[in-house]
Formats: sequence, C-alpha cells, structure tokens
Amino acid sequence: MTTHLAPPANAPARPAIHPDEQEARLQLAACYRVFAMLGWTEMIYNHITVRLPDSVTGGATGGASRSPQFLINPFGLHYSEVTASNLVKIDLQGKVLDGSPHPVNPAGFTVHAAIHDGLPDAHCVMHTHTTAGVAVACLQGGLQQTNFYTAQLHGMVAYHDFEGITIHADEGPRLLKSIGDKKAVILRNHGLLAWGQTLPQTFAILWTLQRACEIQMATLSMGAAIPVSEDIARKCTRDALQFNPKHGGGQDVFDALVRQVDRIDDSYKH
Repeated sequence: MTTHLAPPANAPARPAIHPDEQEARLQLAACYRVFAMLGWTEMIYNHITVRLPDSVTGGATGGASRSPQFLINPFGLHYSEVTASNLVKIDLQGKVLDGSPHPVNPAGFTVHAAIHDGLPDAHCVMHTHTTAGVAVACLQGGLQQTNFYTAQLHGMVAYHDFEGITIHADEGPRLLKSIGDKKAVILRNHGLLAWGQTLPQTFAILWTLQRACEIQMATLSMGAAIPVSEDIARKCTRDALQFNPKHGGGQDVFDALVRQVDRIDDSYKH
C-alpha cells in the first residue's frame, strides 16, 4: 500500500500547486532526508531527481507545455535541509521554472538530464559518492559476484568510463550507450547511479548496489572472496522481487524509512 505523505497542519501557506506535483515534492524531499539519515551525502553535492507526471506538465495533451519538467535539490543546501517547498522545478536544460531563488548545479543535472531524456522509464535518477561505492568504482574489475547482494543484481549492472567532471552534455549519448537498459550503474572512478520507474524502485536498486559494494569492500579487506556461480546468481536475481512493481517495487521499504525520518524530523514536509 502506498503511503501518501501529507504536510503538517502548521505548514506555511504556499501558492496553489497541482496535487500530483505536491505529492512528488513530498516524496522526493522525504527521500533526501532518508539519504541524510543513511549517511549517503557528499556535503552539498550529488542529486536525486524526479520527472513530474504528465498530469502536471500537460504532456498527455500536447502543446508547448509537454516539455518534461523535473524536481532537483537546491544547490548549496545539505540533504538534511531539503524540503518539499525548496525543491527546484527545472527543464531539461536545467532552467529554473518555478521562480526559485536557489541555483541548480550544472554538473549534477547533466547526467540526470541525459538519462531522463534518453530513457522513457527513467522517472527517477539517484547518484551517490559513498565511500564503498566510489571504492568499487575505482577497483579494477569493479563489482564482483561474490555476495548475497551482487547475486541479486545479475545482469543488471552497467559501467561507464570516467570522462571527468560531468558538465559536458556531449557525454550524454556515450553514457546512454553504456547504460543500455540496466538500472544499476557504476560510474568508473566516480560513484554509483540508479534509475527506475518510480522513486521507491530506484531506491531499492541503489540500496542493493550500495550494500553489495559495502560487503565487497569489507570482504576484500580480509582476503579473497568466494565466487557465486552464474547459475546461482541468475536464480537469485529471478527470485528477488524487491524491484518488481508487481510486488511493490520497493515501496514498503521506502515507507518504513520515511516513518523513521518522521520520528526524527518531519520538517521536510514544509
């Protein structure tokens, strides 16, 4: 069952906003706080982006308003400071559409824009620079098929070679070619990325990839790892249902973490 986040009764008044956009803002702001709670932060850097639905942009009816629109974190704020109201609405070029006083980090949205634009199912894109994620991204051979979590990602992981700081739009086509249809991405020498049809699904994929990297880093610090066979890994990925929209697509896990955030600080709802 999907949890519908609602702002607290004392939330300040704000201009009229489409209810679907408000729901997207609440869910995305909650996700930034979940990342902060998990320690998946990098000062004021990195991004989680969400494409607004056609009901908000008019994409289903055509016309000038059909250009896709996205929500992104305001550049300069820590994830723990992100709220539903200070998220910035932008277009594919990173142009601010909602009059926000906050800037947008061009190095952040270049990669996200390429994926949102090039992959129709990429409703949400997440990118992190966690220690474990960057360490595995820097490792010759990358992610090894040696633990419970990598076994659930068989055939799901793509790699993209490092081209420097991601501010050049011409990298987009090469990135899309590297990704193909794989939702878990290791940006070599850089970090982790995931995309999906929903925010909870994207989170579930990234969480599994992150755990796979953490376990690999811990294992290799002690010695050689025991490999998981191709047959077993294929079976594990087939049996793992946490990414499957027919089985919730990560919604239950995400809702549980949002409840934990709510007990700590629900100011993201403002």
